[in-house]
Amino acid sequence: MTLADRKDVARKLAFAARHIAHKTGKNARMAHAGYLSSVLAGYLSVPLAGYAPMRTEIDPTVAMEKASVHSSICMPVIIAPATPLKFRRWTPDCVMEIGTFGAKIPISGDWVIPQILIVPLLAFSRGGGRLGYGGGFYDRTLESLRLHRPTLAIGFAYASQEMPDLPLESTDQPLDLIVTETGIIDIS
Repeated sequence: MTLADRKDVARKLAFAARHIAHKTGKNARMAHAGYLSSVLAGYLSVPLAGYAPMRTEIDPTVAMEKASVHSSICMPVIIAPATPLKFRRWTPDCVMEIGTFGAKIPISGDWVIPQILIVPLLAFSRGGGRLGYGGGFYDRTLESLRLHRPTLAIGFAYASQEMPDLPLESTDQPLDLIVTETGIIDIS
């Protein structure tokens, strides 16, 4: 089985696990953000990128709203295929539109260079591995940002999305921290 085949199988398993976790935990939006908010409280005034959840992704927006009191918050915007993401300023009341792949993005606002990224994912490993959708947007983005300064990547997921043996490539950028609805996993 090729690495691409292994990734396809892992993605299918991860989608199924995330779907079940989302279905059973969708009414606990505030609780999901509790651990994430506690992590972000340690980084006041640091530019932070979150995301608007789509499909069954765990929702970081409650934590982003809390952080927006002290920090500049932004959301990813896909500019073109096979390129790093750009980030547009976000506030809890900003006007959003549907962007590429169906994710909501701010319709206008300044471009921001974040130092912390809350990263959506399909699966993670305790060692900081991350399996995404396969477009490589976050890998390219993290690699680009980390060339210029330290950039913290926080994976945000349901605990059931953990996979001990993720099929990874050398281009896959590691997570520094993983936050789930049950706790915080420090990679270091």
